[in-house]
Amino acid sequence: MIAAPEIPTDFNLLQESETHFSSDTDFEDIEGKNQKQGKGKTCKKGKKGPAEKSKSGNGGGKPPSGPNRMNGHHQQNGVENMMLFEVVKMGKSAMQSVVDDWIESYKHDRDIALLDLINFFIQCSGCKGVVTAEMFRHMQNSEIIRKMTEEFDEDSGDYPLTMAGPQWKKFKSSFCEFIGVLVRQCQYSIIYDEYMMDTVISLLTGLSDSQVRAFRHTSTLAAMKLMTALVNVALNLSINMDNTQRQYEAERNKMIGKRANERLELLLQKRKELQENQDEIENMMNAIFKGVFVHRYRDAIAEIRAICIEEIGIWMKMYSDAFLNDSYLKYVGWTMHDKQGEVRLKCLTALQGLYYNKELNSKLELFTSRFKDRIVSMTLDKEYDVAVQAIKLLTLVLQSSEEVLTAEDCENVYHLVYSAHRPVAVAAGEFLYKKLFSRRDPEEDGIMKRRGRQGPNANLVKTLVFFFLESELHEHAAYLVDSMWDCATELLKDWECMNSLLLEEPLSGEEALTDRQESALIEIMLCTIRQAAECHPPVGRGTGKRVLTAKEKKTQLDDRTKITELFAVALPQLLAKYSVDAEKVTNLLQLPQYFDLEIYTTGRLEKHLDALLRQIRNIVEKHTDTDVLEACSKTYHALCNEEFTIFNRVDISRSQLIDELADKFNRLLEDFLQEWDLFACNYKLLKTGIENGDMPEQIVIHALQCTHYVILWQLAKITESSSTKEDLLRLKKQMRVFCQICQHYLTNVNTTVKEQAFTILCDILMIFSHQIMSGGRDMLEPLVYTPDSSLQSELLSFILDHVFIEQDDDSNSADGQQEDEASKIEALHKRRNLLAAFCKLIVYTVVEMNTAADIFKQYMKYYNDYGDIIKETMSKTRQIDKIQCAKTLILSLQQLFNEMIQENGYNFDRSSSTFSGIKELARRFALTFGLDQLKTREAIAMLHKDGIEFAFKEPNPQGESHPPLNLAFLDILSEFSSKLLRQDKRTVYVYLEKFMTFQMSLRREDVWLPLMSYRNSLLAGGDDDTMSVISGMSSRGSTVRSKKSKPSTGKRKVVEGMQLALPEESSSSDSMWLSREQTLHTPVMMQTPQLTSTIMREPKRLRPEDSFMSVYPMQTEHHQTPLDYNRRGTSLMEDDEEPIVEDVMMSSEGRIEDLNEGMDFDTMDIDLPPSKNRRERTELKPDFFDPASIMDESVLGVSMF
Repeated sequence: MIAAPEIPTDFNLLQESETHFSSDTDFEDIEGKNQKQGKGKTCKKGKKGPAEKSKSGNGGGKPPSGPNRMNGHHQQNGVENMMLFEVVKMGKSAMQSVVDDWIESYKHDRDIALLDLINFFIQCSGCKGVVTAEMFRHMQNSEIIRKMTEEFDEDSGDYPLTMAGPQWKKFKSSFCEFIGVLVRQCQYSIIYDEYMMDTVISLLTGLSDSQVRAFRHTSTLAAMKLMTALVNVALNLSINMDNTQRQYEAERNKMIGKRANERLELLLQKRKELQENQDEIENMMNAIFKGVFVHRYRDAIAEIRAICIEEIGIWMKMYSDAFLNDSYLKYVGWTMHDKQGEVRLKCLTALQGLYYNKELNSKLELFTSRFKDRIVSMTLDKEYDVAVQAIKLLTLVLQSSEEVLTAEDCENVYHLVYSAHRPVAVAAGEFLYKKLFSRRDPEEDGIMKRRGRQGPNANLVKTLVFFFLESELHEHAAYLVDSMWDCATELLKDWECMNSLLLEEPLSGEEALTDRQESALIEIMLCTIRQAAECHPPVGRGTGKRVLTAKEKKTQLDDRTKITELFAVALPQLLAKYSVDAEKVTNLLQLPQYFDLEIYTTGRLEKHLDALLRQIRNIVEKHTDTDVLEACSKTYHALCNEEFTIFNRVDISRSQLIDELADKFNRLLEDFLQEWDLFACNYKLLKTGIENGDMPEQIVIHALQCTHYVILWQLAKITESSSTKEDLLRLKKQMRVFCQICQHYLTNVNTTVKEQAFTILCDILMIFSHQIMSGGRDMLEPLVYTPDSSLQSELLSFILDHVFIEQDDDSNSADGQQEDEASKIEALHKRRNLLAAFCKLIVYTVVEMNTAADIFKQYMKYYNDYGDIIKETMSKTRQIDKIQCAKTLILSLQQLFNEMIQENGYNFDRSSSTFSGIKELARRFALTFGLDQLKTREAIAMLHKDGIEFAFKEPNPQGESHPPLNLAFLDILSEFSSKLLRQDKRTVYVYLEKFMTFQMSLRREDVWLPLMSYRNSLLAGGDDDTMSVISGMSSRGSTVRSKKSKPSTGKRKVVEGMQLALPEESSSSDSMWLSREQTLHTPVMMQTPQLTSTIMREPKRLRPEDSFMSVYPMQTEHHQTPLDYNRRGTSLMEDDEEPIVEDVMMSSEGRIEDLNEGMDFDTMDIDLPPSKNRRERTELKPDFFDPASIMDESVLGVSMF
């Protein structure tokens, strides 16, 4: 820092000037224009002249000045109120007036004025400390900054640039404006006095290297804005030097007689002064650039890095002759690899300002060749704003030089027109339009006034069709149209041209459109008409419909009128031409939905309406395709609007068509039913297929469907009319015979046949279940059919073999090739329907509930595919019978346990992924029981009973000294201990002791750990009803989730009144553990016990290994999760979990560690948090920088040029 001059002890301080100057100069230079003070060395303040003394005295009616006043403001403890900061914060006064007052003060006493300015920067940083005159006189910058750091407010990390609220919103702009105006007003003398600028630059450089974020952020912003103002001054000086040089050359080239030597001398002197000033400005800029920018463009804080990049972009754009070169461009190029999207965004916006000016292209050639690939890759940036600006930048590069971007570069942008994010797609659409559609051939100038096929847009429409087909995204025409809607509206609304390309014959020498191209053109035309009529993006793009402006509404009405007038005449012709093509007709029939139907009447177009109705009638008669018929139905619906006069005409046509179709159907159906005994014929056909086994699948499938419908018709006939007992018996016999046929076809070799038989069987069983008698239909009781165990077993086997399979194991397509993604999605949808059909049988108790065990055990493994179905099945079965549902859940866990034993033997590793997966499934099952333990009390008790019996079911052949073979199952069962009430835990513990011997209770070997863990889970709940156990991966196989205990309450005493009734015989599986009589005495309005998982807990500092279990018990990705149960990712059943209030104090540690992982910046960020970070002040790191901490690996080790 430049040494501060001595300040006299007796301050002769000036009050604020009341004079305002309107010029852009530093007012009147008292000692002469542009004269510099003490050039080359720091000068001390000289004695004031009489005039100055009179100003600083008491004359003129002004307040007296003295040791207790500074600039006319009261002091407190010798320290002045920071008026500059207050004025800038208010932002109400004209900034030029504020700066003029400061300049006047500086002219009278520059030391006091500089002290004001220094304190202004200090206070703008949020520091409560004040730099006193004594500090300014005797301390260096580093000492002052250290002193200010110590006086920072510890209670908050906020400072003016980051504070929220209306009063701080405009502070940043006011702060920047003040610096800019200050330099502009001082640009003719004060900034050259080698005192003011040297002091300010030195201070800002020191602050920008501070460990405190607030100092670093504020001073960097100030330094960068100061640099920008100096660049503007340098640019003006350069222009003045060029003008002076031209004047000098012009004067010197005059004839000797006419030459003015005095003018030449003045011009030489002026040029010399300008050169000196420019040299000084360059020195200042170099000091800021090397002292601040070079260090802060790689700061740890993204905001600071963004400020640097934003300002260097301004410098290069403003003064390109000095800054637009590789030495400065490299910083922008390097920072494009920054890890923060905010910084990458500033790089792109800075470059856009440069590429927009085509005159600068020659200076950007080397930069473009070096960093073009990086810009192209940023079009796929994870931050959408960055991707949008990258595409816009490439559009500017394309406009400046088409040869720069290769075909591959352009293709990387082209496909983004199909992006679901609309701003990205619109930017890509503009790039596509500039590249392929904005250029016109010279020959087209003569046909600009032609229309239709011969118009200028004909070739462009063809180009659009070719592009759409080559992109191979034929279901996304609406996205393509929406992407180009803003930039290519004229082209996309040229429906007359599109219509003529479809209807008119090609010109001589012109190549006609192929069938595929015509289909694409019709689809694009439909999308453009929809976009014009609805005025909102397609589904999947945008947040919904927005309110249209008056101008947009007018455009919408005009477009609909244009569409109706054109296609009311052309649509019948188009339908007639493409009547046999289902795809084309389906799209064309959607056009009337966007017509203004009133124009049919006002425009006297009734004959064209009749032609359209005739074409629709013909299409209905020709086509059987569902999409075509549905499109015809929607067209009739759109045209049959009672608000318009054409309603009667359309309604008559529609009614005639319906009547004819209905008569034809009834006539054929009657003939068909009279001539055929459908059930007998189909039964004979299906039985022959079973015996021979070679019947084609198409015949079998249709025969099964037809027989199914015959049975349903007969059931409907019996239900709707009085029927005899013989009719019921005949239908019952047919139904049961048909079920046997379907059961046989479940073992067919053809998968499609098996799926059809399974679906029909499920439907038949549902229809003819006990539900058939509901609604007062008791006479249908003979038809009730309950499947036997063999049929239930076969249905379950079908589900296990055809639903719960890996995606890659599914059947391939007909040609033997692997199915594409769409086919896989369709196959998954089909499997979900099969599973849902079987689960309905479980929910409606058509099949035994225990068959659901094989379904429930797949919950974790196939959660992403079927989790919602399985969970809903659990919920419905629990509503039907809580106890039986609980027994089914424990049965599914027992089945998985037995499967693991068969695969790995009894000496399996309890830390293995398979066993851990079973424990995790048990934990998920426990979560589904919810928080109301009273409702699930009996079910949970029965679950523990069955689990204990299973664990001790198989004694060890080696004797009682060895654990039972299934003892490890207790480790799984402990996951449900948290769902037991406290008194029920005691009861379960007593029941457990019945199976234990005295020797077992003394065992402490690892093989007995499951018993110890389960006992602890029952004993640990003495003071807490909500203790839960989650799976852990230690050698013991489980970890207890710690919960804070709470004192017992009166509510708990009520609950304790209900006791668990132990069955004397363990074999009575259906007996109730809980005494229902005692339960009835429980008060009806008894409140649910308060749970520790739903009350607020005091913040508590935990060890890292403990905090996860108690605060985030549901984040299973931290556990060793079995691959076979989590094969589809970690997005598991979060909606199953109990609500747990997150401890805020716990959550901060992990996040801070994540943020700081791998970071080694040049400065350590002190964010001024609460007092817990005070100790970190002593651990501040030196100024080292690791580029890897903020930049991608791709930029490391790569030189700029």
